[in-house]
Amino acid sequence: MKDTSPPATRPMATADWAQLLLLGALWGGSFFFARIAVAEIEPLTLVFYRVLIAAAALHLWLIARGTSFRLALPHAGSFLLLALLNNVIPFSLLFSGQTVIGAGLAAVLNATTPFWTIVAANFLTSDEKITPSRLGGILLGVVGTAVMVGPGALTGLGAPVWAQLCVLGASITYGLAVIFARRFRALPSDVVATGQLTASAVIMALVVGLGASGIGAASPAAWSSVAALGLLSTALAYILYFNLVASAGATNTSLVTLIVPVSAILLGVLFLGESLDIYELIGMALIGLGLVTIDGRIFRSRTRRTVDSTGKH
Repeated sequence: MKDTSPPATRPMATADWAQLLLLGALWGGSFFFARIAVAEIEPLTLVFYRVLIAAAALHLWLIARGTSFRLALPHAGSFLLLALLNNVIPFSLLFSGQTVIGAGLAAVLNATTPFWTIVAANFLTSDEKITPSRLGGILLGVVGTAVMVGPGALTGLGAPVWAQLCVLGASITYGLAVIFARRFRALPSDVVATGQLTASAVIMALVVGLGASGIGAASPAAWSSVAALGLLSTALAYILYFNLVASAGATNTSLVTLIVPVSAILLGVLFLGESLDIYELIGMALIGLGLVTIDGRIFRSRTRRTVDSTGKH
């Protein structure tokens, strides 16, 4: 029998977990790409080119698939608000914070997104209330992230307060955005992603304009990073993101921010020859335990086995 309960009230399917892990890898790479690009391109200009490239790529994707963008037009006003909450405001805050803040502290602050999401969802939704397993799992994940980045987080504590507030503000905005995104669940995820990023490109064009300063002097490495941000960490990533919102719910989708720092470290090990320290392994284990706690299937199956075993006596 098909499970007709709301997505957020049932365990995530294996396909959802796979998409969540892939999304975490794509957004883990975005921290690497952004760090290269923001050294040469000022933050608002970087946001503009990131969303412009992503929007253009998604329009070509819809044309190739034969999907009409007209599906998004009746929701133009909502897409403008979603663009502000999910792209323009958090991207600008993150990139601004990353100009002076350490990557470790940024990862910890960004990992608080599920906490803000579950708190907001508890008041703004009827089917995504706070439960002990969710809250406990999220707190385990945040602690695990802090342990994993270790000295990096402690070093970052000396960063300016405004930069820390920028990253924290981005996390809160992401939490509100994923709840607002629930209203688009009836639309195809690639149409929603295209609508959001098109609106973001329009807003950022008004903010910085096509003649944004400093972009012509950017190096090939910076331009390659911008392209990777736009195509992989934005266009493809948001198709997965909206798939997850529709199938797994807002709070479950926000768990990706616990996976992002893990993927960022593992990408460094795989492609940059970096090594894993013991505190990173412990932190990853805590994050894994947090995700397992939120999913709850292992604990439920153990409870059922205990009940079955007791009933046989």
